[in-house]
Amino acid sequence: MLTAILVSLDYSTAQALLISLIFCPFAILLEYLMPKAKKGRDKVYLSLAVLISIILLILFLHFCVWTRITETGYLDRSKQVAPMLINPVFLGLILTALAIGDYFWAKWINKRFKSKERTITFFSERRKVTLRLADIAYVESNDTEVRIVTTTNESYRNKTGIGQWGNLLGDDFLRIHRSYLVNTAHAVLASQESVSVGPARVQLPISRKYKEYVKNALSATEGM
Repeated sequence: MLTAILVSLDYSTAQALLISLIFCPFAILLEYLMPKAKKGRDKVYLSLAVLISIILLILFLHFCVWTRITETGYLDRSKQVAPMLINPVFLGLILTALAIGDYFWAKWINKRFKSKERTITFFSERRKVTLRLADIAYVESNDTEVRIVTTTNESYRNKTGIGQWGNLLGDDFLRIHRSYLVNTAHAVLASQESVSVGPARVQLPISRKYKEYVKNALSATEGM
């Protein structure tokens, strides 16, 4: 869509496509780092850093890459910057559209290929690990890393934030606390304040923020 808009503004197809592709790595960076930002202020700083980086890269392309020397020896900038490309609001909308698109794409994939045999691959202490989603009991966050605990009480450490793990694991996993994500297939309400998870019946706390949501979700699961 952005490529089509830029082509209509007299950019060549190659130039428009290159500018459009710039947004992809920054969108991935935001998706990876945003869940790790604990404070709202950190999220704002991260967003500003990404927007400034995109603007600087676009200016670099226009003023350093897409230039030519005229016959008289003067530097000629062959392409002026479209105002929208240095407008933070427009850039923010593009990044938001990419994030929303990725979210719904992941939801569709999870729904389309939902299966107990679905697996996930990650690195734990420099070792590649592949687990069935059905074998993961819960994920625990310890600020700098997470611990993935299986139904057989094995655990693996990983640096990906718990928010990102929530996106990767899909709707079968439920956030019950800022530090815990549980597999609804292995979780039952133990009390108003805790959830019992896995064959070992590990007791995990429910935070006030998620209490009503967890109660409704697990009650619905138990009733199925």
